[in-house]
Amino acid sequence: MSKQEPSERDRADDAGDDAADADAFAGEKDESLRSREVTAGAERAPHRAMFRAMGYDDQDLSSPMVGIPNPAADITPCNVHLDDVADAAREGIEDAEGMPIEFGTVTISDAISMGTEGMKASLVSREVIADSVELVSFGERMDALVTVAGCDKNLPGMLMASIRTDLPSVFLYGGSIKPGEHEGRDVTVQNVFEGVGTYAEGDMSAEELDDMERHACPGAGSCGGMFTANTMASISEALGMAPLGSASPMAESEERYDVAEHAGELALECVREDRRPSDILSKESFENAIAVQVAMGGSTNAVLHLLALAAEADIDLEITEFDKISRRTPKIANLQPGGTRVMQDLDAVGGVPVVIRRLIEGGYMHGDAMTVTGRTMAEEIARLEETGQIPADDDIDADFLYSVDEPYSEEGAIKILTGNLAPDGAVLKVTGDDAFHHEGPARVFEAEEDAMEYVQSGEIESGDVIVIRNEGPRGGPGMREMLGVTAAVVGAGHEDDVALLTDGRFSGATRGPMVGHVAPEAVEGGPIGLVEDGDTVTVDIPNRDLSVDVGDEELDARANAYEAPEPQYAGGVFAKFARDFGSAANGAVTNPKAKRD
Repeated sequence: MSKQEPSERDRADDAGDDAADADAFAGEKDESLRSREVTAGAERAPHRAMFRAMGYDDQDLSSPMVGIPNPAADITPCNVHLDDVADAAREGIEDAEGMPIEFGTVTISDAISMGTEGMKASLVSREVIADSVELVSFGERMDALVTVAGCDKNLPGMLMASIRTDLPSVFLYGGSIKPGEHEGRDVTVQNVFEGVGTYAEGDMSAEELDDMERHACPGAGSCGGMFTANTMASISEALGMAPLGSASPMAESEERYDVAEHAGELALECVREDRRPSDILSKESFENAIAVQVAMGGSTNAVLHLLALAAEADIDLEITEFDKISRRTPKIANLQPGGTRVMQDLDAVGGVPVVIRRLIEGGYMHGDAMTVTGRTMAEEIARLEETGQIPADDDIDADFLYSVDEPYSEEGAIKILTGNLAPDGAVLKVTGDDAFHHEGPARVFEAEEDAMEYVQSGEIESGDVIVIRNEGPRGGPGMREMLGVTAAVVGAGHEDDVALLTDGRFSGATRGPMVGHVAPEAVEGGPIGLVEDGDTVTVDIPNRDLSVDVGDEELDARANAYEAPEPQYAGGVFAKFARDFGSAANGAVTNPKAKRD
């Protein structure tokens, strides 16, 4: 079925067909399909008339109705090509005798909104995407979903919707951007953000920064390093919600469109087999996802999103479990932001399944966890080997991939810190020294903009601990990412001697000793709201400690005198989410059924 409006001749032919098949009322349809409610029987003739106006025919109306939520937009290169990806999925659905129905939903460009007030919309968009897909699939009585995603919050939003609706679903990533080239080396948008700090220090010319800007992002696709989008795409495979090998093919490549077409075909298989997210997801699935995250040096945002997904799936997952799994799982991939390689390099040697195979063989993943194909994780790896879709391990020569016996580091990259500054936990991704220990004076800022001004003014000193508060899920609201500030710190030459902590978030491209998701957040009475300029703050990775050298009595006195700032928004979407967001320690969810407190 084409998306093009039917011609007058097509309409006439359909009318004739309708007369001939009047008794069938669009043909027989499996009684188990929910879409019968809008396509079957004489009383649904008005409904079918609406579908026929869009070019659907009797075969479509007697087939499973598969929704394709698509956040295509000119807002971000991550999503600008998604119409083509959705079209390929549509072809797969049609080839498998399904009825594809594409509909739109929102997206926010994290990179473009970064460092502005607009970044507060990013995490909100995760919730809006999940809600909108749930609404459309519920309202139109769809039978299945192929959820398309590009920019960071698209991915968890779509996965949340699939879990919440529990419709047969296949997750489809739009693919990542190729790296750009600057002065003979590969660069990504991370390098441009860090270049801003280097330029502010006087160590980069305006001409060089301009040249990097012009070459860092050469086309469509999500940011190329192991940042949030690629982390969540990799995790979608580890969860079993996307076919193995589907995360790494580049955007706008033939391989990406093959993945999309296969996703459409697989969705119909899921319908026929009645295979739903609740049949796939388990506690073991989430443990697998965390293992892949920490082994690949994935984004800290995945902690937030996996907690939210588990809450949607009614699977008990605590933030402390990320640290437990990270302690026992080696880091075996060194990609940006800690390393220099990107998703394109991983794709060239077999993609995420290569990492999964090593983790399963090393005993770090559950090989018997189910996948969207109806086969277990281990069975899928064996199938990919047999069909030659991934090379034998001995044939892989990649300087950024390591064995579990000789890993890049003995522990995974994600650390959960606690202490008197973060009673409910805080999140850090190690991109440098696992043994990092830092004590220094607090430089306290009530918002991101104030901290950015401090960094760019040249006042930052070795040993500082920059504290940015009132940026949490409710306090922001929206828990802004702060790549602008963290990149400026690194670009100013302070990657190893200045720490930063916040109740907000960091981009997947952030590197250095940056501690986010500090919970409870300041406006909820969290101790981060009680820190004063000059207090000595300790960030101790080996002991997982985040603390301030202030006694309990003094902290109690400060707490009694503390007054939370007035909400920044009196109405509209931000006032609503300032009210509804839960703690970052539980995924900052808004769904009343999911765990919020």
